[in-house]
Amino acid sequence: MLFFEDIEIGTITRLGSHSFTEDEIVAFARAFDPQAFHLDAAAGARTHFGGLVASGWHAVAISSRLRAQAWARQHAALRREGRPVPRLGPSPGFKNLKWLRPVRPGDTLAFASEVTAKKPSASRPEWGLVFTRESAADPAGAPVLEFTNCVFVERLEA
Repeated sequence: MLFFEDIEIGTITRLGSHSFTEDEIVAFARAFDPQAFHLDAAAGARTHFGGLVASGWHAVAISSRLRAQAWARQHAALRREGRPVPRLGPSPGFKNLKWLRPVRPGDTLAFASEVTAKKPSASRPEWGLVFTRESAADPAGAPVLEFTNCVFVERLEA
């Protein structure tokens, strides 16, 4: 992430991809979302999913990890160039979360983040709010996951 003033609306960052394995899906479900169709293929087969599927929260967690890793790579590049690195604040939240298609063992999703809007913080002049559309798609480009995210980013002009 760049300083607030340097961020351009419309910028798309390819965050990377992730392949979901059966073992990983079950381990995540055991820890965080123990519903039968996330834990057992036979139980999943008896539902409208027709088999084992990943928790939607699992896909969101992968999106978050890949986004943080992308920011870390960008900040490392700025440091190598001798440029200042902006502080990132917390996210005040997300909205419009949509799980559009189930994620199955063996699925590989490509994750991306598109800057959709930004505005200076009304109460904290040293920060701006950056809004992004986070998404994941299957290899054919079909959307699987999307949500609107927001994060505080340091301003140069504060």
